[in-house]
Amino acid sequence: MKEENPSLIGIVARRIIAFSLLAMVLQIGVVFADYWFDDYKLSILMLQQETATFSRAITRHDGRLTFRPGHDLQERYRVRPGDEGAIYVRVRTGSGSVLFSNCATECAEHFLPLSVDVPSFWKRVIKPGKPFSIAGGQSFDRNGMPVLVELAIIKDPNGFMYDALLHEMFDSMIVPMTLMFCLVIGATIWSIRSALKPVAMAVRAADAIDPRDSGARLPAARMPQEIERLVSAVNRLLARLGDLIQSQKLFSSSIAHEIRTPVAIAKMELGRIADPRARNAERDLDALTHILEQLTSLARADVVDPSAYRRASLSEIGAAVAEATAPFVFDQGKSIEFIDHGTAPVTVIPGLVENMLRNLIENAVKHNPAGTAIIVTCGPGPQVTVEDNGRGLVDLPEHNEDLGYVKRSGQLGLGLKIVHRIAELHKAKIAIDTARDRGTKIAIVFTASE
Repeated sequence: MKEENPSLIGIVARRIIAFSLLAMVLQIGVVFADYWFDDYKLSILMLQQETATFSRAITRHDGRLTFRPGHDLQERYRVRPGDEGAIYVRVRTGSGSVLFSNCATECAEHFLPLSVDVPSFWKRVIKPGKPFSIAGGQSFDRNGMPVLVELAIIKDPNGFMYDALLHEMFDSMIVPMTLMFCLVIGATIWSIRSALKPVAMAVRAADAIDPRDSGARLPAARMPQEIERLVSAVNRLLARLGDLIQSQKLFSSSIAHEIRTPVAIAKMELGRIADPRARNAERDLDALTHILEQLTSLARADVVDPSAYRRASLSEIGAAVAEATAPFVFDQGKSIEFIDHGTAPVTVIPGLVENMLRNLIENAVKHNPAGTAIIVTCGPGPQVTVEDNGRGLVDLPEHNEDLGYVKRSGQLGLGLKIVHRIAELHKAKIAIDTARDRGTKIAIVFTASE
């Protein structure tokens, strides 16, 4: 199974995602290094975060401030047995009243005296280096009353430094960059879709091109410059292909007409020769004439004028073709019958439909033994059927890489090619039902005219 080509939106989106993630990783690395190597800034950040966390347990109850830490908060600041460090906490009001404390002499050693007015923030280093050994405090307003939360951390036993570092990177980097990343991806996809709308229009125009219109081109209006150059190149290619195909059609038609006259003269001269070899040559010339007629028909089908279409009755066309080909069919030892079930009017080129039916009848005559019965049926509805009780299509054309579509016997099989081409011009559907020694039924269904 052939793998589908990736879409332009997918390619651009994947690259933006990759480079955005790389930019985020690099920026996070820069922020991490900036804080990691600046102990002063990182320690302040840690104290501010931890005192703010601790202050959430301070509430006002019956006009009085109280401190009621929950289980999670107690676990956060509990030092496990065996840890080298320690954590001391004291919460006091502006008047010096202590709401909570887990220390005695350590509080006097590390914290501000109770007589000192509450500052907005203070900090001092107990011992330099990492893990941090610092003390400090931050004041908070609770219903108009200042409360100072003081914290002394010795060797950071609970890893508050890392928590503060990760919290800062998440708040300052990951969240805003993720939002920006989503906006960039969305804007990019929207921009690409908008830019590719003219390309989608060109695709629809290409699918709608009539192969009979040699002047058909893709629209280049409102195209981005890069795509407009591609569309212009495709239009130039279409022009060259149109000229080439037109030349080939004219050549096929002209050579068929030019050869027909000398072939007719040769047949007339051979008719005067009373020799079995002359009869063989006549049969070969008949075969050559038939091929020339088919080439001419194929060339005519490829240079159809759209104005030649008109409303017509398939019943009338089928009856005329059956009547015209009857002498040829009877002369070859076969029989032909015409049945009309009534057909709806169709928009066709009558001459080409006649050619199509004639080819089907001639194929049924040529490829079946004597005694074969051929039935041409029109209707019901806009369809026509050519059926025989012969040996079936045992030599259908197959694709050859060098020669195109040829039969296993080596013949070109132009009859069916002409039938398919004419049906394609009329947007008709062909159904072939054939089996060895049981005959062939070929039905062509047209679109009824409104």
